[in-house]
Amino acid sequence: MKEIEKYARAGLAAVCAACVLALTASCQNSLPGQSNESQPGGDARAKENQWTEAETTPLGKYPETVVYTLGKIAGANNANLPVGDTFEDNAYTRYLKNILNIQNENVFALEADGSYEEALEAAISDRDIPDVMIVNGRDNLARLVKYGLVEDLTEVYRQCTTDTIKEMYSSYGDSLLDSATFDGKLYAFPNTEIDDGAMLLWLRVDWIRELGLEEPSTMEEAMDVIEAFVKNDVTGGGETVGLACSTGLIAGSDETYGVDAIFTMYGAAPENWILGSSGQIEYGSLTRETKEALGYLHELYERGVLDSRFLLRKTENIDDLVAEGKCGAVFGRWWAPNNPLIYSYDADHSADWKPYFFTAEEENQVQTFVSYDNMMYVVVRKGYEHPEIVGKYVSAIFDHARYEDDQYAGEVNEYFAINVDPTARPMNINVDYKDALYRSGENIRKALTNEISITELSGLERSYYDTCRSFIGGNLTTANGWAAYTSRVTAVDTLIDGGVKEEVLLYIGDVDAEIPEELQEMEQQAFLQIITGERPLDYFDDFTEQWYENGGADLTESVRGG
Repeated sequence: MKEIEKYARAGLAAVCAACVLALTASCQNSLPGQSNESQPGGDARAKENQWTEAETTPLGKYPETVVYTLGKIAGANNANLPVGDTFEDNAYTRYLKNILNIQNENVFALEADGSYEEALEAAISDRDIPDVMIVNGRDNLARLVKYGLVEDLTEVYRQCTTDTIKEMYSSYGDSLLDSATFDGKLYAFPNTEIDDGAMLLWLRVDWIRELGLEEPSTMEEAMDVIEAFVKNDVTGGGETVGLACSTGLIAGSDETYGVDAIFTMYGAAPENWILGSSGQIEYGSLTRETKEALGYLHELYERGVLDSRFLLRKTENIDDLVAEGKCGAVFGRWWAPNNPLIYSYDADHSADWKPYFFTAEEENQVQTFVSYDNMMYVVVRKGYEHPEIVGKYVSAIFDHARYEDDQYAGEVNEYFAINVDPTARPMNINVDYKDALYRSGENIRKALTNEISITELSGLERSYYDTCRSFIGGNLTTANGWAAYTSRVTAVDTLIDGGVKEEVLLYIGDVDAEIPEELQEMEQQAFLQIITGERPLDYFDDFTEQWYENGGADLTESVRGG
């Protein structure tokens, strides 16, 4: 009997041991990250889980490469990509392949000079768009939604964008995402327009020293300095020109050399719809302040401060003057060292350009309206199997690559330091905080002065930090190194130290606020005639009257009604 009990206990122990082993093996196979390959159907289930995770999370990687067709805007000069890189094979596409396992196949990649707009219009008209496409203007977006050609991305935004991306969009208030929303559904990811700060005046400070002048502290003193450049013919041979200016007068997508800051000094904002003193929407080119600014520009023209031959110059001609050291005064944003001043430094490393920000003159800045027609969006073709690809893209490029210590991100962030144009990205939009310029600039400066550790920098900031550190240390003497330091540190510091105030943009809404070409031409001709003295200043009143009579009154009423 005892023997029977002995064997029974032994048998029970064996059974228990076997159960424990079986349970242990089962638990091990079910641990996160463990393979089910030893189980029947384990491969299939693991792959299915990978697909599910990829399709419902911001950074889940597809188990197989997802190729998507793309319609994109291409940059000039191959977007300044390094030799060998293309719009389908570059740092961005390689990063996306490594992180998400996605690859773009471009249906068309055309410059935004009319060619892209023609391709976009053809795609919409034919009701045949690529899997992913860049759309210019809310009107085109609305047409795509109306025709049922694009996917609802509401759930994509909720599930497949990171919290950081959501914070970035939230920094603009509700209007930005609302512009891509129809009947409560989000149909596109909009571009974000970061606050680029005020227009700066860039002067050749080496010329100021050469002439023994004092650096200016006001706009009027700066104009005196430019007048001295011309009168003393710093360049020699009578070739020194005054303040660079294009015939468009206002810097924008088509113009580099504007005199916007002169208008701002007088509280004017031509070519913009503004919030008038009466609380009504007004066209900024027609105000009393604009008239006063034109009168001052005429004075500058008469004094030789404004380039006396500016009417004859095209942008490329002014680029040449800057590069050849014949022009020492240019208005430009913080990125002016990247374009156009890099040409000057590349030709002559002794060219010492310094930015000036005159706070008192900037205090007259008026609130301007932004039309949705100026916005850029990314849409996904209706029926495309992976609409989440857009949310994952922005999360990888604008969050993960910037803020995570990612082994693949170095090449992406290096592109910024070597001045590769953002159009090199597959999807052209940029997503960032509204005050991103000041955040990154301050962090880079603090790291350079050892106020913070470089470990606190984002990947993008670290890339600029490395370039700037090499430049100020004398180890990097290229024009790209100079441009990176002067734009990201010198210019941004100038804005921060000057107490630049945030520009508060207002959104017009669903109205066509574009100025007809006829009225644009009428405006440009009147402004140039007043500045050069061909017409007296009071001609401005006649121009205003004609503008309203030729359709401007109805347009203004339409905009106000929107």
